[in-house]
Amino acid sequence: MVWLGACSKGLTPLVILDEGTVDHTVYIEKVLPVALKYGNQFFGSDWVFQQDGAKPHSHHLSQKWCRDNFPTFIEKDRWPPNSPDLNPLDYSIWDQLVNNINWNKVYSKTTLIKELKLSVKNISESVVFESCACWTNRLYRLYQNDGSYLR
Repeated sequence: MVWLGACSKGLTPLVILDEGTVDHTVYIEKVLPVALKYGNQFFGSDWVFQQDGAKPHSHHLSQKWCRDNFPTFIEKDRWPPNSPDLNPLDYSIWDQLVNNINWNKVYSKTTLIKELKLSVKNISESVVFESCACWTNRLYRLYQNDGSYLR
């Protein structure tokens, strides 16, 4: 499994998680510190951490870690139920990442990881910026659609 963060300034480093499934402990130990370091590096103490409603994200210990460490974050009770429509990774960036991979070079876990890292580097800054920039519009459209999925 992999984790990647996105913001208007670019992408975080790709986090490779060998565990297969990610629980709150792995998420707290391996993912959240990367997000915190990246956010602080680019924005100082003036930024908001956003995550979707996945179980490791909404676990009470993950929420506590976020409260204790991030300058601001969107708590699980404030996150809309149809969140794939509000996650730039889900509605844009993952597709770009997958399309950038040269699947003919993937024949093992090692080559897959190599291609994933290369693919992340090849995602254009404009794709990331535009994906993040349309977030407010997507939030408004979701609101207008009574929380139903966007088409």
